Amino acid sequence: MTDENRVKRLIGLIDAKAGAFTDVSDSIWGYAETRFNLERSAGLLSSVLKREGFGVSRGVAGMDHALVASYGSGSPVIGILAEYDALSNLAQESDVMEKRAAEPGGGHGCGHNALGAGALAAAVGLKDFLASSPREGTIKFFGCPAEESGSGKAFMARAGVFDETDVMLTWHPWTETRIWGQSSLANYQVYFHFKGISSHAAASPDMGRSALDSLELMSVGVNYLREHIVQEARIHYAYTNAGGMSPNVVQSDASALYFIRAPKSGQVRRIFERVADIARGAALMSRTTMEIEWDSACAEYIVNEALGRVMYENMKKLGNLKYSDGEMEYARRFTATLQDGSRQGVTSLIRKCFPDIDGEQAMRMASEPVLSEVFPYSMTDVAMPGSTDVGDASWIAPTAQVLVTCYPTGTQSHSWQWVAAGKSPIVHKGLIYAGKVMAMTALDVICDPEIAARAKEEHLERLGGERYVCAIPEDVKPH
Repeated sequence: MTDENRVKRLIGLIDAKAGAFTDVSDSIWGYAETRFNLERSAGLLSSVLKREGFGVSRGVAGMDHALVASYGSGSPVIGILAEYDALSNLAQESDVMEKRAAEPGGGHGCGHNALGAGALAAAVGLKDFLASSPREGTIKFFGCPAEESGSGKAFMARAGVFDETDVMLTWHPWTETRIWGQSSLANYQVYFHFKGISSHAAASPDMGRSALDSLELMSVGVNYLREHIVQEARIHYAYTNAGGMSPNVVQSDASALYFIRAPKSGQVRRIFERVADIARGAALMSRTTMEIEWDSACAEYIVNEALGRVMYENMKKLGNLKYSDGEMEYARRFTATLQDGSRQGVTSLIRKCFPDIDGEQAMRMASEPVLSEVFPYSMTDVAMPGSTDVGDASWIAPTAQVLVTCYPTGTQSHSWQWVAAGKSPIVHKGLIYAGKVMAMTALDVICDPEIAARAKEEHLERLGGERYVCAIPEDVKPH
């Protein structure tokens, strides 16, 4: 079978089941489960995978709703990473062009409903191809909880779940279609709990020791620290317990959750140590006690150009996404909800990625309600200003990730617009496209052993002799 015929057959197999994959995406959108509490989402994916002939293991790495589904035998072992967790406090009705929630709850504001379904399309499509092919190869579908907060893949990497994988493939719904060619920020997520002594704030304040004072002193100290860390680092925090609602009671308990990010895991570790010292100092100043509780952590993403370029060639074979007039009008109604200036960032990105077009052309392109073009392949040494636990998987094996247009131009992830558009035909087209790109790339790796060899050689070079060490302490369990 020629390369062209192989690709046509693989695409046809995915198209034949496209409706089932989009139904899975819509169902997971409706479940809107968060963090590790993904019973219905993981259950649906598991049932489809079992029905399709995969062997499925649940409860992986101490997480009830993490799963590994396997098909085939021998090498290479292709890992396909799936996510299906929603974001808290983003409940939103679908297909309405205003912020409106029927009831409080989670919402798929980062498109992980489609991410999981697109990964499913890739795994099942590739399985269907291998079922009628004499070629060896193993597909492993990794169902990964808690990407948004909890870093499920870090716990899976710590447990050795990814160790036998030759390459990793994944994708993410986005507002443009391109290869992800940059690193991400490593991240520690840590709670700081202060305990003091309650007392009457007016009658006997001298008998009280304020945990809230400790928390505020810590915040002041961390703000002074910001001047003395690498410029790319970020420290965010939220008071998860400010001590209650009674000002006339000295607050005996107070807590904050800190996110500490930097381009390299070693940088995050050193910043965390200084933040922890500040917390100890705050407790000392207020004569309270302090306890550190780990939530999670994730490593920076290791780019692999060799594998990314193979994925890019498959994007070019598929060509640009195509939308109907009705779909364009649907997207235009969302772009009308955006604030002035929201397109400036889009225009800048287009000019950076398409160096041959001028400013006027870039503005015209950015004014389109949906970006249908495949962006040229590009890489940068600048880490994106966010974090993902895909980074932990990428330390274990060469990893490539494709971003695919699923949302109207200029809309932002973690927004009500993304939740509202989450069951649209635009999202459906994007997840099927992503499934095809990943399956085609996996088939290339199976058919040409040199691809995995080149990717592994580059992977070792980029690691520079370092080995993966999970930042989450061994005694910390997913929760």
